[in-house]
Amino acid sequence: MTRKLKIILKKQSGRDSWGHVAVRHQGGRQKRFMRVVDFKRDKFNIPGTVVGIEYDPNRSSDIALIHYQDGEKRYILAPLGLKVGNKIVSGESADIRVGNSLPLIKIPIGQPIHNIELTHGRGGQIARSAGDQAFVMAHENDYAHVKMPSGEIRKILISNFATIGQLGKIGWKDRVIGKAGTSRLMGIRPTVRGVAMNPRSHPHGGGEGRSGVGLKYPKTYAGRKAVGKTRSRKKYSNKFILKRRK
Repeated sequence: MTRKLKIILKKQSGRDSWGHVAVRHQGGRQKRFMRVVDFKRDKFNIPGTVVGIEYDPNRSSDIALIHYQDGEKRYILAPLGLKVGNKIVSGESADIRVGNSLPLIKIPIGQPIHNIELTHGRGGQIARSAGDQAFVMAHENDYAHVKMPSGEIRKILISNFATIGQLGKIGWKDRVIGKAGTSRLMGIRPTVRGVAMNPRSHPHGGGEGRSGVGLKYPKTYAGRKAVGKTRSRKKYSNKFILKRRK
């Protein structure tokens, strides 16, 4: 079975199903293809060969094109050190080698990993950005203690899969966009300060000369608080967090 690796990515421009702006400052980007990346790594015990490292406009990290022995081709996230011609494999018996995917119970303590599953079989959701790496800190009963790229230490089931290595393009965060036109081609529209608007457009607007916020607290354009704690709901995942990132 072969599946399409590239599909045309539809532009949403921050609109919801009614056509209303749900996310501001989006729109006008260049046309792109969406590369279908294999986050699940569910081709177990079938070796694959890296035939190319490619640029993906939809993410910060590069992607690697893999040819598997059964004839199927897939994209995966390209970790640091993965080169054309390297062999990769996914499964419980895979070696500890860059690009291989294993359950957390099989990964030694202190090993850099990425593309980590939070729910078994759902595919990697953690550490998927350029330069990201997490570390296995300990194994305890049914859970592994994993140090996230943010510094948070979290309990994750030892049956969940992760990929060995740190993701490439470490210097991506140091990129200088350079000019406004580049932001527009990336789909980022201008952000105007509230104090530069008139009173009917923003709670911070109005006043003579250069005036500040002038309110009890800064507000969003919709009048909600923009500082301090804005979430009161306890998340079900709090019990899995051993150490906060802050």
